[in-house]
Amino acid sequence: MPQPWEDIFGPLRKGAIDDLVLVGQCGQSIDARVATPTGHSHYINSEAGLAHLHRLRALVDAVVIGVGTAIADDPQLTVRRVEGPNPARIVVDPNGRLPSSARVLAADGVRRLVVTAAGAPGKLPAGVEIVPVAANDRELAPTAIVAALSARGFRRILIEGGADTVSRFLAARCLDRLHVLIAPIIIGGGRSSLTLPPIARVEEAVRAPMRAHSLGGDVLLDCDLSAQRLPIGRAKMST
Repeated sequence: MPQPWEDIFGPLRKGAIDDLVLVGQCGQSIDARVATPTGHSHYINSEAGLAHLHRLRALVDAVVIGVGTAIADDPQLTVRRVEGPNPARIVVDPNGRLPSSARVLAADGVRRLVVTAAGAPGKLPAGVEIVPVAANDRELAPTAIVAALSARGFRRILIEGGADTVSRFLAARCLDRLHVLIAPIIIGGGRSSLTLPPIARVEEAVRAPMRAHSLGGDVLLDCDLSAQRLPIGRAKMST
């Protein structure tokens, strides 16, 4: 893999904690906004930034989004801007809100899965795999979601969005890395890229060693979260 791709994507080859690699991504403005107050977000990042997201998709087994993003944006979650295979598409939908017409469920030969609370309503197209997970107060724990996906053969997983979903996986210590794409714009208000439980003192903050890469007009921050990631998959064997 040539530079600079080795620097950016090399760490995704294998997990440091177990046999899984989980990477979150968010595209944001300088002031950490992912959308305007009206919800408009297309497109905050540059063509190079969008190509980076599609390259991430091509390198993982599966891409995960929350049902809110699936409904609001109706994304395809395919690889179109770079060469490579399309990943499996997974929607986290605890309460069966995802419409059967969602483009993420299109039958195109790629695995499609919906992670939902056991017994949740909803009618999905033929061929869509249902992944039941025990709910806690109508929410699905990120660790339980990852364990269920691992049991179905997924090893390299991209948590693509939206902001709430990425934040929940980060707060649950389920991410090995976080790719933050910063566009050279200041929006001034709107949804933040990450919303985490508050802390009282700075020393309680998550420390994430990072490297910065220039991608067109955007800056990519590749943040290493492996020091705080919980073991979920098969433990690494000592040699």
